[in-house]
Amino acid sequence: MDELEKLKKLIPHWMEHNDEHAETYQNWAAKVSSLGMKELSEILTKLHRESKKLRELFEEAMRMINV
Repeated sequence: MDELEKLKKLIPHWMEHNDEHAETYQNWAAKVSSLGMKELSEILTKLHRESKKLRELFEEAMRMINV
């Protein structure tokens, strides 16, 4: 298997892993918000949003290698 074929398998794995983390950040943001930790909740919410943006980059990378 050449390097490009490996990457075709790795990117979807990374994307899935990133999505799982994004959901975890969102869940923890809600938990710490209920504890009154607003600033921490905001940071975790931002992590969630930024992780969702990363998904778009993963998708773009997949389009580039599947041309």
